[in-house]
This record gives sequence, C-alpha cells and structure tokens, in this order.
Amino acid sequence: MNRNIVFLLLVICLGVAFPLRGAAAQESVALSVDPSASLGAISPYVYGSNLQNSVIPPKMMDKAKATGIKFLRWGGGDSDRKDLEKSSIDLFMYQVKQLGAEPLMTVRLLNGTPEAAAEDVRYANIEKGYNITYWSIGNEPNIFTEVMKVDKYTAQDLASQWRVIAEAMRKVDPNIKFMGPDITGYVVLDATPGSMKYLDRALGGHSQDNQGTDWLQEFLRVNADLLDVVTIHRYPYPGAARSSTAAATIEGLQEVNKEWDIAIPNLRAVIKAAAGRDIPIGVTEFNSHSGPSSGAEASLDSFYNAIWMSDVLGRLISHKVEFIASWDFQGVANHPWGLITRDSVRPSYYAYIMYTHFGTELLTSQSSDPSLSIYTAKRADGVLTVMVINPTRGARSVTLSVTGMDAPKAAETWRLDPEHNAEQIGTDEALNGTLTLPGQSVTLYVINP
Repeated sequence: MNRNIVFLLLVICLGVAFPLRGAAAQESVALSVDPSASLGAISPYVYGSNLQNSVIPPKMMDKAKATGIKFLRWGGGDSDRKDLEKSSIDLFMYQVKQLGAEPLMTVRLLNGTPEAAAEDVRYANIEKGYNITYWSIGNEPNIFTEVMKVDKYTAQDLASQWRVIAEAMRKVDPNIKFMGPDITGYVVLDATPGSMKYLDRALGGHSQDNQGTDWLQEFLRVNADLLDVVTIHRYPYPGAARSSTAAATIEGLQEVNKEWDIAIPNLRAVIKAAAGRDIPIGVTEFNSHSGPSSGAEASLDSFYNAIWMSDVLGRLISHKVEFIASWDFQGVANHPWGLITRDSVRPSYYAYIMYTHFGTELLTSQSSDPSLSIYTAKRADGVLTVMVINPTRGARSVTLSVTGMDAPKAAETWRLDPEHNAEQIGTDEALNGTLTLPGQSVTLYVINP
C-alpha cells in the first residue's frame, strides 16, 4: 500500500480515537437550577420601553398589549429642545392606560424653568388626575455639548439646575418620585475610590465632564436626598470599531453583553459610596445602537438583535435592576429602533413575548459555559420557567439538572429562533437527557412542580 495512504488512514484513526481539542469545546454544557434558592421578586417594571411622541396605531394595539410591557417612559432627544406640551402628556397617558403600564414623565432641563416643570406636575396630577408617580428631569445631560450644541455644560451645572427644578415640582405634589440623571454611556470598569476606570469615552457618552468630574458622583453628592431611582442609558455600539458610526456585528453583540456583569455591580458601588445608601437602579434607555442602524445581520431591525435583547433583559434582571426600558416601542421604516411599526412587528418584539412566559420570582441557576445564558424564575403557582439562550451560530448540546427533580419534564417548550417567532414547539418534553439548542436561539421550558 502506498505510504501516503497508510499515513492518511493512521491520522484518520487517531482523529476518531482522540478527538481534537476544538471538538471537546463543543461537549454538552451543564445547566443547573435550584428552585429552593430564591433571589427575590422580579420587578414588573423590567419590561418597559420608551414611547415619547409616538402613536401606537389602533390596529397594532393588541400586538402592543401582547408584549406585557408594564413601564413606559416619555422622554428622549426632544425633552430638552422644547417645553413639555399638555397635549403630549394627554396622548402619552392615553396610551399608558391602554397598555396598563406605569408611566415615567420627563420635563425639560436644558433652558427649562422651575415654573414650567411645576406647571407640568400641576396639570398632570392635580388638574387631570393622572397621578403620575415617577418623573425625570432632562435627557442625557452628559452629551449636551455634542447633541444640543451648548458651549459648556458641567456636572455641577447638572446637579444644581436639576435640584432647583425638582424642588419646585415636589412642592406641587409631595408624593412624586424622581428618577435620574439619565446620563448615557456611564460604564465603570473599576469602582475603586481614587483609581476609578471607565469604558472608552468614544462609546456614546462621557463618564466625566471636561473638568474631570464624575457626572454621577457629583449629581448624587448634591441630590441623593431627593432621588428615588438612579438611571442610566446604554448603547454599546457593537461594531468592529466600537463607534456610533460602525455597523454592528454578531460577534460584537456577543461580547458587549458581558460588560453588564461588570457595569451594574460597579454602578451599585459608586451609588453607595457617593450617596451613602443603596438606591434602586433603572436603565431607562437601551438598545444595541442609537443611530438608524438597519439592514445588516446585527442591526437594530435584525433577528439577531432580538436574541441579544433577550440576553440583556436576562442579565439586568439577574442583577436586580428595577426599571428597564428599550429604545423604543414604536417606529416607522426609517426609525428601526421600534418594537412595532405602523402595521407590523420587528424581531426584537418577540424577545418581550418570550418573557411573558417567565416567572416572577428569580431563582439561582448556572451554566458551565459562559457563552450560554440561563435565567430561571418561579411563577406564583410554583411552576418553574427556565430560559436558555444560545447566542452562538451553531447548535449546542446541554444537560439540565433541577435540584429535587430526578426526571424534570417541560409541560411547555417555547422558542425564538430563525424558524420560530416565540412559538410553543412542544409539550411534555423530557429534560433528563441531552438537549439540543439551535444556534441563535432562545428556549423557555415551563416545568410543573
């Protein structure tokens, strides 16, 4: 036999007997759930979005309600361009009531006045009886110089101007609660006092003003006594260049989600140090991109953005964030952020549909492979809901163990992937063997106790 053929056969045989390391990396991932290890209640306001001046078309209202959205914010880019109009309050509150959501109303900060903000509260809560609890003042003040084209705006300007307006508003209605400061791109990589480190300033926001003052620390130093929820915005721009003009990539989206696991714990540390107490956290704007990114494999209107958004929600829920609002709820063709359009839905809409099956009490769960995410919650009736996200391109094999269950079985299996739009794909599925998760998928198992 030819020597080359003999050598080739030997290599093939060795490959079968001793698989290469690359194959070992694809061995089954071990997923585990402990139903007895509760991490507390999940806030209903983690399922939120921004609405601003958008109008949900009547024919899309049933689709909008199906998302289970329970928190709606009026705010965004126009909040500091003009005073809040009474008709805007009325339109917003009409849609809030249609969806059964908790509202957050934003008043003007830049060039705003205490008198105008106080009148907004009087009109909404006294004259109209809307009884809006949550209010914010201004939108993304740490980029006023870039976006609003003001010559100078500092952390001290924010802290002092915000306080004057807040005090005037609370005189009208002492029961209102404040959320703020809605700064964007505030990502602390190291919260050690005296040696804090931030994510690169080019990523859509500044953590410090041009004088080197930390925006959030200065704001809390002055206003922590008035504040009920600390709020930030986050658009990671997950392209090759990590800039606001770079196209998003699937690999980039996979990487940036890990930043939440650093950013939220460090944000809590900053709050505790600056305010002297713990304050609840809200992420009142988030999406993969703040520009009109569309038509690409990982753009705002892509299927993969829905997979990414599902994982963001799971991570923020796991870190006990209490308010989460995507940007945004409704948008026409040239406004690709919206979950819904005039007459249809975008893929990210289905991320929220998947979470309508998720429980209300967060439980402990783990994955042996950090590239696969698992989130678990219990419903009020004791039913377990286990969500597993495979953001990678290829199918993965997993095993699932549930403490106290020898042979867990899914009464329902739901899936979001390129072939299923948050659809039920099975009943009475045995979960005690090896399970296969398609690439780029979200799978939710409903397990009876």
